[in-house]
Amino acid sequence: MSALLAIESPGQRLPALTQASAHLTQTVLAVNEFGQSTAVSIPAERDLTVYVDKRELVTLMTLGAHPEWLVLGYLLNQRLVASVDEIESITVDWDVNAASVKTRHGIDRIEERTARRVVTTGCGQGSVFGSLMDEIDSIRLPVDAVLRQSQLYGIVNAIRLKESTYKSAGSVHACALFVDAELQLFVEDVGRHNAVDTIAGWMALSGDTRSLGQHVFYTTGRLTSEMVIKSAQMGVAIVISRSGITQMGLEVAQRVGLCAIGRATNKRFLCYAHPQRLLLDAIPTEPVSAAPNERLADSA
Repeated sequence: MSALLAIESPGQRLPALTQASAHLTQTVLAVNEFGQSTAVSIPAERDLTVYVDKRELVTLMTLGAHPEWLVLGYLLNQRLVASVDEIESITVDWDVNAASVKTRHGIDRIEERTARRVVTTGCGQGSVFGSLMDEIDSIRLPVDAVLRQSQLYGIVNAIRLKESTYKSAGSVHACALFVDAELQLFVEDVGRHNAVDTIAGWMALSGDTRSLGQHVFYTTGRLTSEMVIKSAQMGVAIVISRSGITQMGLEVAQRVGLCAIGRATNKRFLCYAHPQRLLLDAIPTEPVSAAPNERLADSA
């Protein structure tokens, strides 16, 4: 277990965090189509049980790249805590696969607030506490958040060139945070929900309000209602997916004012919601020949 490290930030009380590390991949033997035994890498999925003030809350299945950020983002995105100031410490110990969260004043009505769950389509960890669905109308996104088409193409290309666990081992989802077209953070995990929670935790700790309205979120997974809600809760008004969008994901995006862009590969994309946030400054001269549903099969 790593030692606790307190992060300094002007005007904000931030929690003390461990810096627990874990191997992201494991080498195993597999037999290929020629009957030959070959060494390959696979993601090192592991369980992490989260305790809040000594009360067991949830077990997350994760690669464990940034477990402290993951736990913090999970608590924020489930709205169990309102801000990072409410957390005194997060201690992750991979010897026992546990994360211990100590709050400053406890979580009010935690039993009631965690009683109702909604099982979602997510992989890795895909259940949310039901009250999230009741609070989306309180979300306010920056009205001036826009993205240029040329920046969209730059984001898609940056992800394509990124060295990743997916390229070496497959079987993971990636999420990334950009300011305009500049990459801020890239996270991979067994489930896209874990990846977005990890980014939410990092954003809360960074406390960067200067980029408000400039953040763009990218995911390899489909845009479900939960993914859209979590993105909006992070204050992100523009979300790009390599995959598509669900009906409820679209309804939520339209409701909160989020620009949802899917099927984003190479220089192709479909903007499903709030296209006024997308400035078309790089319209292709050649028409797209492939039908939308033939461009890319939805990721899990």
